[in-house]
Amino acid sequence: MKKLFVDTGAFLAKEIVADQHHRDAVMFWTQIADGGFRLYSTEHVLDETATLLGRRVHYAWAADWGGDVLAAGIEWLSALPDDYQEAFKLMRKFADQGVSYTDCVSFTLMKRENIREVFAFDQHFSAAGFRVKPS
Repeated sequence: MKKLFVDTGAFLAKEIVADQHHRDAVMFWTQIADGGFRLYSTEHVLDETATLLGRRVHYAWAADWGGDVLAAGIEWLSALPDDYQEAFKLMRKFADQGVSYTDCVSFTLMKRENIREVFAFDQHFSAAGFRVKPS
């Protein structure tokens, strides 16, 4: 089974119909549902997505989404103290590109877990050497 990391933008695009990537996200989620992928994300992405869904849609709706996504079989990666330090090093490295700390934690954990592909609409992942899906 192929490892696939899911970023905030992929979750948001699927849920928010007005998102510019909504159609592509829904189509790719359908491909994921057909199998062949083991999904991963981070606790930071979960936090960021729930907060943004609350702000953009409604907090009660975001809480329901959170319950659903926690039951979806995604492996939620947790950062260790050394991972936080590495993420800050990456944040400095990519400072000219405005890469978020959440993305830097994701990069760090993806490297730690040997995950090379990411479901994202954020090209910072490709700049960091990961294969962005859908391509």
